[in-house]
Amino acid sequence: MSLDQSRRAFMKHAAALGIAGGAAPFVVSLAAIGEAAAATASDYKALVCIFLYGGNDYANTVTPYDQPSYALYAGLRSTIAHPRASLAATLLNPTVALPGGRQYALAPNLAPLIPIFDAGRLAVILNVGALVQPTSKPNYLNRSVQLPPKLFSHNDQQSFWQASNPEGAITGWGGRIGDLLQSGNGSATLTCINASGNAVFLAGQTAIQYGVTTNGPVPLLNNASALFGSAAGMSALRGLMTGPRANLFEDEHAKVCKRSLDLQAQVSGALAGGPAIATPFPANNALADQLRIVARLISVSQELGAKRQVYFVSLGGFDNHDSILTQHPILMTRLGAAMRAFHDATVELGVVDKVTSFTASDFGRTLTSNANGSDHGWGSMHFAMGGAVNGRRFYGTPPAIADNGPDDVGQGRLLPSMSVDQYAATLASWFGVGSGQLPTVLPNINNYNPSTWNLGFV
Repeated sequence: MSLDQSRRAFMKHAAALGIAGGAAPFVVSLAAIGEAAAATASDYKALVCIFLYGGNDYANTVTPYDQPSYALYAGLRSTIAHPRASLAATLLNPTVALPGGRQYALAPNLAPLIPIFDAGRLAVILNVGALVQPTSKPNYLNRSVQLPPKLFSHNDQQSFWQASNPEGAITGWGGRIGDLLQSGNGSATLTCINASGNAVFLAGQTAIQYGVTTNGPVPLLNNASALFGSAAGMSALRGLMTGPRANLFEDEHAKVCKRSLDLQAQVSGALAGGPAIATPFPANNALADQLRIVARLISVSQELGAKRQVYFVSLGGFDNHDSILTQHPILMTRLGAAMRAFHDATVELGVVDKVTSFTASDFGRTLTSNANGSDHGWGSMHFAMGGAVNGRRFYGTPPAIADNGPDDVGQGRLLPSMSVDQYAATLASWFGVGSGQLPTVLPNINNYNPSTWNLGFV
């Protein structure tokens, strides 16, 4: 193995091992050298994945509203349905009406998103989920096509959404997008940025996710300028950490430490000199805190030499087997307020058309209630938001509202009519990934007709 190959292997395995260890924040912050990419960019664009951990309840997020559909919805979840009167203020009025008079309303606590939808900057994606190939209900029942492994399992379906593979995957489609575009950035390590911790979504073959806190870079050496009051002592410590070594792995570790410390200083300096964002972000909202640092980083992307960036943020607590009427509205409040603040911040910064955010989750949940909650499901409803989004529209097919109906596999577990691969391919195409590169990013996309790779919502 050549020296260059050894270095790349060391970096990739170090990142993978760091996910499981206590040193993960340090390892995730390590800088990497970009390799030649198959795509270039002259403008700026950012993708922001908003992951809802636990499996979001789709029916109480995007709720049937027309009277016949609402009656079916309420009949199947009488103990956890939204009162229809509470949905009037969040009724969605799309530019293209759904067939059959179908209507949807957002959860009442998502009211902050209504002006974004009405402005054409928010699209609703209907019934998207993990698939390996186009799948009908007979296919599912007969097991005549390949299905995602371990359906309805949190860990595996989180991984399949993020990586097209079950738990144990080492790269995700966000990271694989980064592989293609990172060489166009001033620092390759600032291509994939995680404000939420570790996620396979941002891991690439060469792209390594850079972890940040809600205040900025991870404070290596506690951001100290002195060691026990001694500047000379700190200088000596840095020299010990970053000086050359004879041993291959020790030398690589020292180089990694130097790159990481240098990058921390670069990002911290850029943020310190960046514009003040006047848009208020809600307090006591972890998702809003993450999106605020994303907005701050985007605001200094030019200073950092970034042309393409993929971000990951998340909100947990969606495994609502019970207490859905009390817990889910709290989550919807946090989601709606955080997304609205982030949208408004991108408007303030003049980059709303350059930033596309989208939601994702383990899976949807059952339409039928489980006492005062819902169980693990499959397909779900999601949002795409930004100035480049072809919004005020629904994309996909409204599913039939039924238990074990034509569009579900029992209990209202929706059989996805749109795959994560198609959802991701649409986003990746806007981002600058060519059709010939999509199979590299999305290994299952060749199972779909190329005419359906780009669904047109952005």
